[in-house]
Order: sequence, then C-alpha cells, then structure tokens
Amino acid sequence: MNNKRHVISLLMENKAGALSRVVGLFSARGFNIENLNVAPTQDETVSRLTLVTYCDEKLIEQINKQLNKLIEVIKLVNLTDAEFVDREMLLIKINVDAKQRGHYLQLAEAFRARVIAITPTTVIFEVTGSQRKLDAFIDVLESDIIVEMARTGMTGLAATGSGKCLEL
Repeated sequence: MNNKRHVISLLMENKAGALSRVVGLFSARGFNIENLNVAPTQDETVSRLTLVTYCDEKLIEQINKQLNKLIEVIKLVNLTDAEFVDREMLLIKINVDAKQRGHYLQLAEAFRARVIAITPTTVIFEVTGSQRKLDAFIDVLESDIIVEMARTGMTGLAATGSGKCLEL
C-alpha cells in the first residue's frame, strides 16, 4: 500500500451532530484522522473543517465520495495536489531560569515566536506556521525543558488565481 498525506477541506453546516457524522464516517470504516480543525466561517451557519489523513489514492477517492454524500457537507476540496496555504499554532511552555531566559528568547525570535506569558521559572511561547516550522521549533528546544505543549492542528485554504502562490 502506497500511503500519502491527504489534506481535505470541507464547508459544512454549522449544526449539532455534523462533526460527529464526519468523524463517524472515518471511525466506522477504520480510517484514521491524523489532524482535525473545525471553526465557523464568516457565515455563522457554515463551518470549515480541515482534516489530514494518510491513505492510498483508491481509499481517498472512497473517502471523498462518502463525505460528499453527507447532507451536512456543502463543499469538499481535496487540497493535496493543489497549491494551498496552511497554518498551525503551537503553545509551548518551557522551564527556564533567569540565566537561560535570554538564550531562549533569542531562539524564539528566530522562529518569530511570541512570548505569551512569563514567570520567574517558565515562558510560554506562541508559534504559528507550517507543521515543519513548529516541529523545528520543538526540535531546537531541549526536551527536558519542555513542560507542556498544545497544537491547534492544521487549517488551510486553496490559493486562487493564476501563477505560483507566494507565501509570506
């Protein structure tokens, strides 16, 4: 089996039970959701759901067809092979003393991380970017100083218009 990362973006009705039907479709068939993000759009009756799954081409076709059959699904876009912009957010708390703090603040600056909270012994950073950027930030920190972290999961939009998409 040749599994590949697939990114699916759905516009769906913002109603109770809609999310559980999408997730239920995956779990009932043994499909794994690697990443899931849901939030209302500018139209409060519609939510955007972005999910990531790993599977082969045949299975993703089946998933897309079954998702399109759900009455709550308004529009489905498989972003996998399209040009799209994606972002994720990481909140990460680290243990640091006053002597180390400057080093980690400089390191965070290189990743454009924002300081969200600071105490005499901890710093909480917010990092926004691609999965690769967030993983790299975590990797440069020594694992023994990481107290805890939370990630939002990826969200994405298709890039529209002609030509190459330039991410800023």
